[in-house]
Order: sequence, then C-alpha cells, then structure tokens
Amino acid sequence: MIRKFSVALIAASSLALTACAPMVATAPAKIALTAQTQPARQIRILKMAHVTLDTGYQRDIPLDSIWRYAGDVPQGQVFRPVKSVFTIEGRQVHEAYLVISDAALVGFYLPGESNYSALSNRVLLTIGNVSND
Repeated sequence: MIRKFSVALIAASSLALTACAPMVATAPAKIALTAQTQPARQIRILKMAHVTLDTGYQRDIPLDSIWRYAGDVPQGQVFRPVKSVFTIEGRQVHEAYLVISDAALVGFYLPGESNYSALSNRVLLTIGNVSND
C-alpha cells in the first residue's frame, strides 16, 4: 500500500513539474537546401551570445563555436553546429540550428520536427567566416 502511494506521489509530482514548463512555440518550416558543388560555408562565433528563450530558459552560443550553412527558411539562413549538438528547452528539449538574418539570431530551426521557433528579441551575433581548406 505504501509502495503504491509512493509511486503515485512520484508520478503526480513529475506531471506537475512538467506542466510548469512552457512549450517551445513552433510553426512548420521547410528548409530549402541548395545544391553544393563546394563545401558549405562555415561561420565562427567571435563573441559569446546569451539568448533568453520565450520559455524563460537561457542558452549561450559559445565563443569560437563553428556552424555550417544548412539551407534557408523564409526567416533567414540556417546554420547547424559542427562537432556538437545544440538544444533549446521548454517542456521538452529540442535539437536546434541557428536561424540568422542580417547578422542577428532570429530563431531556431528544429530539424527533428521540421519546425521553426522564433525569438521575440533578435540577438546580434559577432560572426567570422571559417576557411574551408
């Protein structure tokens, strides 16, 4: 009896905690891939960027992280991380690529769901190009 009560209490607590976290707002997005005859363009983040998501969670885009061009969505160019995985969080954790327009992070492309998640506030990025030697 005590065991059943403990299991029920744990399940209820987990559900309550999950219900508190807001979902990442998304909209369907189709990435337009371009035919590449050369290696895809890569960028380097020259200054760490701090991002506050609409969910209240925060993420940093690390200094010296390298991102490879993956295609376009209507909101901007999509860049995926090189040799790492980047995620954003709400009620769930989502793999995320940067969506950049005019040197500013405007949102994230979520490749696992083919969705776009916009940021309410653009985040200016300090970007450099990486040689594809």
